[in-house]
Amino acid sequence: MFKTTHMNTIKFKYLALLFLIGMMTLNLSAYPIDGYGLTGIRRLLYLHMVLKGEIKATPPIAGAQLSLNDIRLNLTGARGDSLNELPKPDPVLQKSIGAIFPNLDESYSITALDITPGRPIRYACSQEKKQFQPGSVGKLVVVAGLFNELKNIYPDSFEKRQALLKRRVVRGGKWAVYDEHTVPVFDTVSKKLVRRVINENDSFSLYEWADHMLSASNNGAANVIWRETILMHVFGNKYPFISEAEANEYFSITPKSQLMQLAVEVVNGPVNDAGISREEWKLGSMFTGEAKKIIPGSGGSSVSPYGLMKYLVMLERGNIVDEPSSLEIKRLLYMTATRIRYASSAALTGASVYFKSGSLYQCREEEGYTCGKYMGNISNYMNSVIIVEHPDGTTYMVGLMSNVLKRNSAADHSALATMIDRAIRRL
Repeated sequence: MFKTTHMNTIKFKYLALLFLIGMMTLNLSAYPIDGYGLTGIRRLLYLHMVLKGEIKATPPIAGAQLSLNDIRLNLTGARGDSLNELPKPDPVLQKSIGAIFPNLDESYSITALDITPGRPIRYACSQEKKQFQPGSVGKLVVVAGLFNELKNIYPDSFEKRQALLKRRVVRGGKWAVYDEHTVPVFDTVSKKLVRRVINENDSFSLYEWADHMLSASNNGAANVIWRETILMHVFGNKYPFISEAEANEYFSITPKSQLMQLAVEVVNGPVNDAGISREEWKLGSMFTGEAKKIIPGSGGSSVSPYGLMKYLVMLERGNIVDEPSSLEIKRLLYMTATRIRYASSAALTGASVYFKSGSLYQCREEEGYTCGKYMGNISNYMNSVIIVEHPDGTTYMVGLMSNVLKRNSAADHSALATMIDRAIRRL
């Protein structure tokens, strides 16, 4: 555990309490609300109708109401080119970040990069190359693989790539189960929205599967997108026309060792091409046991805050696959409903945030200890990767990873987000 001053301890406990209250109404969504026509993601139509007053429900906060055209990449051009390598830590920012963790132990690691327009780029870090289990943050690698294969099919038309994402509807099957993360399903006729777990017979468009993967962090949806990425790679231009039977046949007749190697390459390759090495970030297995029966894992998964920050930099530079793909991934990460974990910090209420988190915790019997969500006593990984854009122009990115046993790591990250925001905004 990290140590703070008495005053910081009081503030930390207060912020953690606020976070836990907010968790009672947990709901997580991404992608700009006016994107329904472009994507066909039905959840967006629901939110659009809420904003117009056609459906009675709590509207998204102001920071979640950007339009498609409001979202831009922050590091295209010469400013981004200056970040071929992450800079040396800025003394002032490093001191401010360090003050949050005066006795930082090996359980916490962080990278922070201030890219506010009109100011010099500032970087701060601590144990930035320490490796952690990525958990659901690994889905950022999967979405990079998806857009890479879309580019291979339609190299000269991003519009055709989007059309395929919108029109291609696939059934989840065994790949989509079993995961407790519920997803929003909106009936455009009855105008009813329900949140439920995914079952084998659920069919969604590729855009909706990707949205479920990133916004609801559904593991089954991540498997389906990974499966379709493999099929795109194998079938190429024929992919838009293959049937479910043809897809199933491919996976049934192909040796598992070959599937394992291909699965790793199609998602890790595009990230490596962007300049992030396998040592800095590697995704090695599917996200559920059912999917692992079809494609075994290969060598495990790991990532460091340094690898996370490099991904964000490359995303903002337009170098994850290409510029339109990077922008579309950023849109998919844009949070448009109640925020959780790091992103739930009250300091970020007015800001636009692009966010992915990942957790993995394990418990065993221990006298005087009761296992709780995000409070494991064997392992308790919590990872947060975020882009923050404040209305006053303050713009920064953070990769925060922790493995602090027996603490509610979700509440920790929310409280730490407030402290980090203050440290970065304090010039």
